[in-house]
Amino acid sequence: MGKIRLTTAQALVRFLDNQYLSVDGVETKFVKGIFAIFGHGNVLGLGQALEHNNGDLVVYQGRNEQGMAHAAMGYAKQKLRREIIACTSSVGPGAANMITAAATATANRIPLLLLPGDVFATRQPDPVLQQIEQSHDLSISTNDAFRAVSKYWDRVNRPEQLMTACINAFRVLTDPAETGAVTISLPQDVQGEAYDFPEYFFQKRVHRIERRLPTEGQLADALKLIAAKHKPMIICGGGVKYSGAGEALLAFAERHGIPFAETQAGKGTIVSDHPLNVGGVGETGCLAANLLAKEADLVIGIGTRYTDFTTASKWIFQNPDVNYININVSNFDAYKLDAVQVVADAQEALNALNSRVEAIHNGWGEQVTQAQSKLLKETQRVYSAVYSEENFVPEIADHIDREALFAEFNRLTGSFLTQSSVLGTLNEHLPKDSVIVAAAGSLPGDLQRMWRTKDYNSYHVEYGYSCMGYEVNASLGVKLAEPHREVYTMVGDGSFQMLHSELVTSIQEGAKINVVLLDNMTNGCINNLQMEHGMDSFTTEFRFRNAETGKLNGGFVPIDFAAIAAGYGCKTYRITTLEELKAALIDAQKQTVSTLFDIKVLPKTMIHKYFSWWRVGGAQVSDSERVDAVARKLNEHIDQAREY
Repeated sequence: MGKIRLTTAQALVRFLDNQYLSVDGVETKFVKGIFAIFGHGNVLGLGQALEHNNGDLVVYQGRNEQGMAHAAMGYAKQKLRREIIACTSSVGPGAANMITAAATATANRIPLLLLPGDVFATRQPDPVLQQIEQSHDLSISTNDAFRAVSKYWDRVNRPEQLMTACINAFRVLTDPAETGAVTISLPQDVQGEAYDFPEYFFQKRVHRIERRLPTEGQLADALKLIAAKHKPMIICGGGVKYSGAGEALLAFAERHGIPFAETQAGKGTIVSDHPLNVGGVGETGCLAANLLAKEADLVIGIGTRYTDFTTASKWIFQNPDVNYININVSNFDAYKLDAVQVVADAQEALNALNSRVEAIHNGWGEQVTQAQSKLLKETQRVYSAVYSEENFVPEIADHIDREALFAEFNRLTGSFLTQSSVLGTLNEHLPKDSVIVAAAGSLPGDLQRMWRTKDYNSYHVEYGYSCMGYEVNASLGVKLAEPHREVYTMVGDGSFQMLHSELVTSIQEGAKINVVLLDNMTNGCINNLQMEHGMDSFTTEFRFRNAETGKLNGGFVPIDFAAIAAGYGCKTYRITTLEELKAALIDAQKQTVSTLFDIKVLPKTMIHKYFSWWRVGGAQVSDSERVDAVARKLNEHIDQAREY
């Protein structure tokens, strides 16, 4: 048995470079490269190993640890979880910065390999720079915080521990039912320690994703329930996209005339124009899907984890006889809502059901077509909603002094653009095969309700964690995953301010992304939420502190985002009219460097909800009648919602 003397870090790099994934007989290299920000906790260990021999791994220079990890997640998500980019940071604050990204990946079931440096295993120089000392337990470091947000966590305190840590890490990363963030903590002294590793540890490993088959018992239970129902509805979740089960879903739905709705992760699996695609469902759902959801007596959830936004806090499915069939590779998700469980790959399960179902008593009649027609008319209406001086009522008609608000905004920006008309223009003029990326604020709701997808895997929205700051950084990952497609970041001013570090990396790499920044000088989504629930606008608009009141209720804080991006080296556009937007879109497609569209849009002009409800914590006691009224309404809806 041959042995190779390497440092722990060198052995790790060599192992990573030899991992492959096989799906349906197609073999791909699983680890494309490593995002790195080097500090004293990893530069002389893993950094030296990568300089020594990085093999075929591409080393990318990150700017912010959270940002680069979001880029890695964006890459893996766009690659349908079949390729990854690992991330390494130094110990302490560098590692802690990645915790948010780890949580985002785990919530969304996206493989993300994190390799943070750690404190000394020997403890000889303790406390080292950036070490947290807990007097009750000296084994704790910053990296223990990853335990709560990782699907697998390990710490390599001896070189020989690396082998079992790596094998188990890739067991989880390549498991569709268990994947998420995987953290291997690397003490900085151990990274440089030498060990005689067996050669077989570095052999080429092919991790096979085998399509799990449904059992005959599971299929029999599902078929029995299907036979008893008359208004079935499919929910297309992210698992359909990751399984590549879009064609199988279409074959099943078309054969039996079953309408299908989409989650955020599932959208883009099948284009919006399909006559059975009724769009997004739930709290951020559209008119068509939510109309039908109230009458469905059977919900077939495929590859969905049923977040509260998908089920409108378990309220949207109002038929008293509604039942559920859950098709999912995850036993945990399949059990939700007391469903009949089909624990299997989405493609295999759909094909098996389709071959066994002879006919479905479909009672929808013309309702699906009628709902689609209503959705198209509503889409045209909101996309055409523009400001007018007389009696203009925005889509979100909260208790605000609209005239004063819009006058102030226009005085500072020169713009009366509405958010919905900007999205309509973008939807019409972006290249068919382009990819849009979004994550937080009002934009995911607007996009799920109204965005018409025209190509496969063209809709990339992170909404399992709704992480502000994901958008720009993940767009870099999407571009690295599909360099031939134009990538458009849909981001609000709040999320852009929170984190856009890898915009610089996109320029460094020549990986062009297009940042579409909608600036309404407000955390608009949360401003809507607080006012919808009886509050006034409170610390959600971006306003100066008022010297007279001592509160943040002075004038708007104007920001020239185009100037910021230009300083990085982006091609930028300042947009205040739809004509300027159309011209900028044409010009941007000619550019080879990343671009930013600084678009000033009126507050409250995003798209409202359709027949949905979201249970969100509200005050049960207050001195406001508006707040008290919301509390009463909350109790009414809770009585109508499913309890678990």
